[in-house]
Amino acid sequence: MSSPLDLLDDAEREQVAPGPPPEGSDAMKAVLTDDRFSDSGWIYERKLDGIRCIAVRDGGQVRLLSRNDIAMNARYPEVAAALDAQSGRFAVDGEIVAFDGDETSFAKLTRRGIESVPVFFYVFDVLWLDGEDVRPLPLRARKRLLRAVLRFDDPLRATAHRNEDGEAFYEEACRKGWEGIIAKRADSPYAARRSRDWLKFKCGHGQELVIGGFTEPRGTRIELGALLLGYYDAEGALRYAGKVGTGFDRPALRDLGARLRELRRDSSPFADEIRERGVTWTEPRLVAQIGFAEWTRDGRLRHPRYLGLREDKDASEVVRER
Repeated sequence: MSSPLDLLDDAEREQVAPGPPPEGSDAMKAVLTDDRFSDSGWIYERKLDGIRCIAVRDGGQVRLLSRNDIAMNARYPEVAAALDAQSGRFAVDGEIVAFDGDETSFAKLTRRGIESVPVFFYVFDVLWLDGEDVRPLPLRARKRLLRAVLRFDDPLRATAHRNEDGEAFYEEACRKGWEGIIAKRADSPYAARRSRDWLKFKCGHGQELVIGGFTEPRGTRIELGALLLGYYDAEGALRYAGKVGTGFDRPALRDLGARLRELRRDSSPFADEIRERGVTWTEPRLVAQIGFAEWTRDGRLRHPRYLGLREDKDASEVVRER
């Protein structure tokens, strides 16, 4: 029986070897940059605002794994079912997204369970195929394999890419209100770490931050007033980044209130002194996705807004993106 691996030439075939399928924690991660460039040695993809997922089909039921190896089959059963209906053994990498109009929206994705939200799995890489680890192959070769691995019927979609005009694509992305684009070195292998072979060109500001406490609600507000946020520095200290009090609806406030009450502690988890009244400190375990205008000179968020909780990322991994 033929395999997509038959598409490889002899030199490429020598780069792959038998091995176990990867886990979600093996996901390759991009580095944020302010550089914008066009280079024929790179490809450019739309940056999607969703939840990263490595999907593994290895003879049994498909496993959908987050970056911290949390199983997501129950959360996205339609994606799991579509992959179960495929043939062959594979591990693919991609992003589960929901749309708000023409834009992917993490905030919309977090509404699953509260309202009906259709989702799609945009696949952009293949890591393991028919028992062979294909991560050492150049990206263009993996892209060639990926087209032969899956049938892209909804909710499965192939992530389109461009081979040139990175700067023009970035400008187009920002005009359309996208998150930005990802530039990937075309001859790079897939590495289970953060690598400058993948670069993020962001149109706006936003990142994950750790919740270390909350203030009391005022007026008609329920559960909490604002979340106190931080990130870890190189020495492992939790640094204060400011507070966010916008972007919540009542279901989000109830959910956050219930979760944070279980994490209460007596002292601040932050390394910095924080002068806020009526603060309830919490264990720094929950990670929130935050949008904001910019960082101030003293390392605080300007005009932050809450977008949702990230259950696919460990709090200990949260650092300030520069």
